[in-house]
Amino acid sequence: MAEQRRIRVAVVFGGRSSEHEISCVTAGSVLSAMDTERYEIVPVGITRDGDWVLASAEPDRLAITDGRLPEVTDEGAPGASLALPFTSDPGLLMVRPEQVPQTIGQVDVVLPLLHGPFGEDGTIQGLLEMMGARYAGAGVFASAASMDKVFMKVLFAGHGLKVGPYVAVTDRGWRRERKRILDDIAELGGVVFVKPARAGSSIGISKVTDAADADAVTAAIEAAREHDPKVIVEAGIAGREIECGVLESLDGGAPDVSVPAEIHVADEFDFYDFEAKYLSSSSTLTIPADLSTDVAERIRGLAAEAFDAVGCEGLARVDFFYGDDGEVYVNEINTLPGFTPQSAFPQMWAASGLDYPALVDRLIQTGLRRSPGLR
Repeated sequence: MAEQRRIRVAVVFGGRSSEHEISCVTAGSVLSAMDTERYEIVPVGITRDGDWVLASAEPDRLAITDGRLPEVTDEGAPGASLALPFTSDPGLLMVRPEQVPQTIGQVDVVLPLLHGPFGEDGTIQGLLEMMGARYAGAGVFASAASMDKVFMKVLFAGHGLKVGPYVAVTDRGWRRERKRILDDIAELGGVVFVKPARAGSSIGISKVTDAADADAVTAAIEAAREHDPKVIVEAGIAGREIECGVLESLDGGAPDVSVPAEIHVADEFDFYDFEAKYLSSSSTLTIPADLSTDVAERIRGLAAEAFDAVGCEGLARVDFFYGDDGEVYVNEINTLPGFTPQSAFPQMWAASGLDYPALVDRLIQTGLRRSPGLR
């Protein structure tokens, strides 16, 4: 009896965004959880310069070590750079050495673990669809819309979901109508958070305690513009930070939603910034969140609505503010949330009965079930 062929999974990580290192950490965790008897792993790293290389499959090389964040480089790569041929042979990868290109075989499904621009924003999803490759996670539009915090909120509001007050700052607007924008931001009143519109992991975010302080707001906008020419300024909402994990259904039905979690930011941090998320152990999660049954179910229902509102697939984490006014505000949807075992998304699913290896397996399986091309 012939031995059954393993499923070939290309795990793609790194990338050109400011979240390069976090993508590497995510990949290391996923690689360590994949069943190598079931899956043949093809680890594909993308350097900061955008070069695709056949990378190491050793998870330890992609871990945070003594505060040092990992990255993808050309040095020490076990293979040469990779070429992605646009042929009728879906999912094909080729090694491109000094001499004649050689194929390394067809890939059954791609697992893109790229955080931020040039990965989580629909760009790699479009490339994979042009190649005819199956891939896990959200499609082109859902990825792009969810990455852009402004359009994300427009979609949420259009579906009747409550969002907090905000001001969008485009590159053109900032150069031509700065005074009007600062006046609009001042009307938000009180504390505001200034964010790159298309970045994640709290990179480039500033907290300004007075929206009317034009100098402080200007400095915060310029800091955010170092990461993205488009910026969003959100009014601070007094309340609790709640999150839910969402997974695409395996049977085509409504998405599955985890138990909610509550973020408790340590006193040493002004807000849940990059250091609080990834480099400190003092911020904590309560899973499940200490909420009444009615409020918890209300939030879980809104998480499923947010997932459907942007046409998401695969997985997402939906972030809320449960306001002191009793309202539930949808803040963001993240189509590739932090995915290490210590991250909120896997922890919420573990508390809901789905452990980390099973979570990785489910993501791959939903990608395999997807037909290439438009859907």
